[in-house]
Amino acid sequence: MKFFLRRFIVSMLHVMLLLPVYFQAQAQGNNFIIVSGNIVDQETKQPLDGVSVLVKGTVTGTTTDTKGNFSLKTRAKYPFVLQFRSVGFQTQEFEVKGPESQLNIALLTQTILSKEVVVTASRVEESILRSPVAIEKLDIRSIRESPSPSFYDALENIKGVQMTTSSLTFKIPNTRGFNIPSNYRFMQLVDGVDMQAATLGVPLGNAVGPTELDIASVEITPGAASALYGMNAINGMSNLLTKSPFLYQGLSLYQKTGLNHTGGTGRELSNLTETAIRFAKAFNNKWAFKINASYMRGTDWLSDTRRDQNPNNLKTANPSFPELNGENNAVFDGWNKYGDDALAGSNTVSVTGLTINGQGNQTLTVARTGYWEKDLVSPTVDNLKFDAALHYRLNDHVELSYAYRVGKMDGVFQRGNKIQLDNVVVQNHKLEVKGSNFLLRGYISKENSGDSYNVKPLADNLDLASGGSGSVWGGKFKTALNAYASQNGGSLTSENLAAATRYARQQADAGRVEPGTQAFNDLKNTIIGINNWDIKSSQIPDAPETGGAALVQKSNLYHVEGQWDLSKQVKIFDLLIGGDARIYEIIPDGNTFVDFDRSIEDRNKPFADGSFGENVYYKKFGAFTQLTKTLFDEKLKLFGSLRFDYNPEFDPKFTPRLAAVYTLNNNHNFRFTFQEGYRFPALFEALSYVNNGRVKRVGSLSYINEGLGYLDNSYTQASVVNFNAAVKAAGNGDAAALANRGLLEVANLPEARPERITSLEAGYKSILLDNKLVVDIDAYTNLYDGFLGQVQVFVPKGETVGSDAAVIAMVDRNRDATQASGGNSASKGQDRYRVYTNAKNTYRNYGSALGLTYNFYKKYTVSGNINFNKMKDNESSDIFVTGFNTPEWATSVSFGNREVVKNLGFNVVYRWQESFLWESPLVTGRVNAIHTFDAQTSYRIPQSKATIKIGASNIFNKKYLQYAGGPTIGGLYYMAITFDGLLVK
Repeated sequence: MKFFLRRFIVSMLHVMLLLPVYFQAQAQGNNFIIVSGNIVDQETKQPLDGVSVLVKGTVTGTTTDTKGNFSLKTRAKYPFVLQFRSVGFQTQEFEVKGPESQLNIALLTQTILSKEVVVTASRVEESILRSPVAIEKLDIRSIRESPSPSFYDALENIKGVQMTTSSLTFKIPNTRGFNIPSNYRFMQLVDGVDMQAATLGVPLGNAVGPTELDIASVEITPGAASALYGMNAINGMSNLLTKSPFLYQGLSLYQKTGLNHTGGTGRELSNLTETAIRFAKAFNNKWAFKINASYMRGTDWLSDTRRDQNPNNLKTANPSFPELNGENNAVFDGWNKYGDDALAGSNTVSVTGLTINGQGNQTLTVARTGYWEKDLVSPTVDNLKFDAALHYRLNDHVELSYAYRVGKMDGVFQRGNKIQLDNVVVQNHKLEVKGSNFLLRGYISKENSGDSYNVKPLADNLDLASGGSGSVWGGKFKTALNAYASQNGGSLTSENLAAATRYARQQADAGRVEPGTQAFNDLKNTIIGINNWDIKSSQIPDAPETGGAALVQKSNLYHVEGQWDLSKQVKIFDLLIGGDARIYEIIPDGNTFVDFDRSIEDRNKPFADGSFGENVYYKKFGAFTQLTKTLFDEKLKLFGSLRFDYNPEFDPKFTPRLAAVYTLNNNHNFRFTFQEGYRFPALFEALSYVNNGRVKRVGSLSYINEGLGYLDNSYTQASVVNFNAAVKAAGNGDAAALANRGLLEVANLPEARPERITSLEAGYKSILLDNKLVVDIDAYTNLYDGFLGQVQVFVPKGETVGSDAAVIAMVDRNRDATQASGGNSASKGQDRYRVYTNAKNTYRNYGSALGLTYNFYKKYTVSGNINFNKMKDNESSDIFVTGFNTPEWATSVSFGNREVVKNLGFNVVYRWQESFLWESPLVTGRVNAIHTFDAQTSYRIPQSKATIKIGASNIFNKKYLQYAGGPTIGGLYYMAITFDGLLVK
């Protein structure tokens, strides 16, 4: 495989490097035409600098200088068309029919951006009004006018977008439901490069993306985009496009200073700073380069909700003892507490053989005490980014470029558990050849998780290393419980049970390290430095004494793609073809990813050289074709595309898309789209093999099951919970277990397959009232089949489900192997697995979104959107909760004027979403409604090429959560100054 990979990379590099030689040779002998001119503002007659001047249909272009003058060389043949583009002005075209004198162009101010060109929807340039699918665009002017602290935060105000904030450095957008903080279903690109951190299993937002100075625009496609972009874009995608060094030259500087934690967020008032620099230069319209760097540092938002998600009335607690309700709950499972996991049963102890209220053989379920998230994660986060690019124009139609991008980040994000990211580094190398009708791109992405660690095993092992194993701690708890009873009435009763459990916990926790002490810090630092999450015990004698929590993940991603527009060769319709190939290379760490060719006993053991086996590869390949045809004087535009995707682990998949756009009276655009999409499991979903809290998380590929038995020899978690509740109530003996065996349900998990979505969409876009009103509405319905998620199952060790021994192994007291005692049989115990698998039900969701923008007076503009998303309920429950995790109704409204007086503008945004239920394996609970206001005012100083911006997000500091278990977000107040285009003559 390594040999194949090297040959593959070398071959693609040869192709990409030889193409420029070919096109350079084709260009020899053509004569240059020199075109020059001057561009002014039609209203003020002032010269405009920084206007992009492009030869339409080529890569040739330049920008105007400070006096509005431009000059460019081209080999284009007369006649050809020049395009003039500038932020805040209507795009204008001018046909050059022959040798002209000085061109004088006047651009007209455009208050509403309604005639934008987008590339993401169809992979070729087209009017946003006639896109075959819903698409939203955020351009430079919208970014400048947004009151959000950064351009990435501004995505939250776009129609149809739901943002999930895990950290100051970690924010993930989603569209149309099924939202999770680690969003596998929403693709994020930067200049065509996938920003997914492969082994972390999550898109890194803008942690390694463009700086504030280099972003040109953002395009977001809500809903499935798999037909053209492949398996990861089942829920939509965002495409972040950066500035060309040919069109945006000079030195730019950015400095932002802000304050957060102004009250009620759990941390002291803190400063946030961000600094960025950009320099770009072009030479003779042939060579150009750009360099970007930025650094952000601040105090992170804190997750510290102290809500109990396992109240005492649940079967996973002690419902037979109502005196333990509320704050007396002995099985408390806090939203942001770890090491107290009761719902999954990984941190509970069964205290058996008790006499309560005179009744013998009673059992109490008790959770370990655990630790709050705030004591386990770092409050300080930073993000360092650097990128550089070198561009070379071989001729008017072909441009070659190389780009390097690297980001280092800290922060907290949630996958199955919370993970503290620390010194995570992701690097990209991209080589691209782009022509007027073709594109060939190859890139390598390298990921290193640095000093990161998982919060769950950290909390588990802090408790186990300092407070004793479950059996030791449970023994101390039982002794203290009975001692309290003896000293307070002589026995356990309803009157003293709550006080007795509090006393017993205090005694059992004696010697446990406490936050804020040196002993706690020393043990924590030891644990987070060890990449083995098991802790030494009689069952695992080779594990480290303290256990570990380090997250050591390293991977390489190799990707190549190309497309070719054959529209000029095929006369009867427009034709686009393309293809891509991707290979993930995972370096086994022995803890999260392993070499499955090794035996089960050896997978977690290092070789003498420190490695854990051969690298693991995960591959996928795809190809697509798209046909476009206009009819009836270009009023009707038809789209048809078909994509083929292949992953060697699954059967090949075909993905179709059919669309029609009809334009009525030039202004009214109606859209109808049908498409399907598939999603292969992401790396963590496919190949993980990690022991976390003695529950092994395993990937979905069926061969991982060999020798483990979780697919075909296991019971569902829900049935085991019901079974144990009945057994506890009946005395907790073997006889009670066998009498209630009918409550156990065999899981019979299927072999995993790709998710499938079938989508229908309709939309309408129009510009009305003399270009003052933009109306944008869409509606959709989706059907998901084979939805991927996690289910926990219980495997009886060495036994077959259905047998008496397998039933007895499911009793909580037999979590580990036990000896025969008290009339109960010996048991080999049980193993627990959390498995990525497909849902048994299909799921339908539907919704609609309306966006309006109205320029009602001079430059005053009001805009807003309202979004509706809902999932249809199924009649039967599934093997896991799918987690729609989306409010039914959400809206945002903005009001502003970019120049209320000369050079001074403002904007105010109100955002609301209703309360909704959040479901996940980690935390399930209701998220309260959100009402926030953002505001900004900005002042331009043209002679200094500077803009000063003062603003705030959540200006009234209304604290809120975006997801259950997430951080409390408050107000953020900032001031930023930008110098743009310095050193340009």
